[in-house]
Amino acid sequence: MNWFVAAFLSAFFAALTAILAKIGIKNINSNLATAVRTIVILVFAWGIVFFQGGIKEINSIPKTSLLFLILSGIATGLSWLFYFYALSVGQASKVAPIDKLSLVLTIILAGLILKEKISLPIILGGLLMSLGAILIGLAK
Repeated sequence: MNWFVAAFLSAFFAALTAILAKIGIKNINSNLATAVRTIVILVFAWGIVFFQGGIKEINSIPKTSLLFLILSGIATGLSWLFYFYALSVGQASKVAPIDKLSLVLTIILAGLILKEKISLPIILGGLLMSLGAILIGLAK
């Protein structure tokens, strides 16, 4: 599978996540909903690692990689907490596009931190994504 197919499947399941979460979060605390979701992901992810035999590689993770994976996990947790809260008080069709401004922020951070080249088409695409997300988010 190439990166494009994997990225599209990621987008599809992220969209499905929003819909399923909006249905599941009804009448419960958003932080509790995030915790339940996290347990499922924890069991699912470790199950894959064990099934594929990757657990034997755990001691070979460099300390720098481990630090950044931990920081990424914290950022993911914070993202999920805010996302589930937003879903609990807002419409999924408006919350999800604003959440996807993370695409534009990723482009900016990739240029600043990772020194990735940001070309004119990427800038224009980012501007269009931003405009679309804001228009959808502010629609009545």
